[in-house]
Amino acid sequence: MIKDINYYCLKFSPRSQFNKIGLNVSLSAGFAPNKPVLLLSIIELIGRGQIQYNQIEVSPELIATFLKLWQTLDIHRRADMGLPFFHLRSDGFWHFKAKPGFEFIESSQSKIKVRNITSLRQAVDYAYLDSELFTLLLNPTSRIELTAVLLNSWFPSQTEQLEQSLEFNAFEELQNRLLREGGQVYQPDEVEREDQETAIVRDGAFRRIVTSVYGYRCAFCGLQILNHQENIVDGSHIKPFSKFYDDRINNGISLCKNHHWAFDRFWFTINDDYTIEVAQTLHEDAPHTTPMKEFQGQQIWLPNREEYHPRPDALYWHRQTFWERVS
Repeated sequence: MIKDINYYCLKFSPRSQFNKIGLNVSLSAGFAPNKPVLLLSIIELIGRGQIQYNQIEVSPELIATFLKLWQTLDIHRRADMGLPFFHLRSDGFWHFKAKPGFEFIESSQSKIKVRNITSLRQAVDYAYLDSELFTLLLNPTSRIELTAVLLNSWFPSQTEQLEQSLEFNAFEELQNRLLREGGQVYQPDEVEREDQETAIVRDGAFRRIVTSVYGYRCAFCGLQILNHQENIVDGSHIKPFSKFYDDRINNGISLCKNHHWAFDRFWFTINDDYTIEVAQTLHEDAPHTTPMKEFQGQQIWLPNREEYHPRPDALYWHRQTFWERVS
């Protein structure tokens, strides 16, 4: 069968005796439109230009979009994006690129199930669509047609609400709110009640904001490397979230992968005047890069806006722990 727009219109429709290749959605526990909601979420991100390549990660943006649409549908069961992300592989157009050691999940015949969001992020590098389908979804005309098939086939009485919801960028709105408020401190019971999806979205929003206010540059070494929508720095907590539940922006610092790892292990710390203090116990052999000890006494790169500069009490906590480790 030719994999054209007509083929994928059938693939996105409900499976029946007249449509043997449609979406395989289990009705054993009642109507659970996980797969069509995930496909609508992916289509929304492609339309926004947030998915530009045929590599679909279990990202905070995708999870936030899935949760938004699920809430719009007002389905009285917990949203679980891990289920459709894993089970779509049985529909023939959805494939996995596994991380090393997890290649067994790439086969749709594998009996091993990895459906938990956290487990999926550990096992799956990304999912990808048939190249023919991804090309169709990049085209606005065919993307609209396939969206209409999903809406009319699976949600005929809620099409208008979903169309409005597809225009609303849930992850961006969360980031904008946190930027306006300077971030947020959570109560322990709030964090304990979080499901995995909500925790990933919350943490992802914090880290995206922190890297953006630092201009996607490492505060320690100044490294900035951008590749389309990816960058080389992480948004790191100064006082760890697991102890303080502090997602305020001024408890964050942008660091490249190496210096993030070193900061979390207290190989260096930061003084109140934003100068760097490096552990003198380090043994370094760095023929092609600047050793960490040469940054001793230099000032870190800071955000343009002073309210986002690292907070004194956060730096004090990190510094005290640093001195406990090196003394």
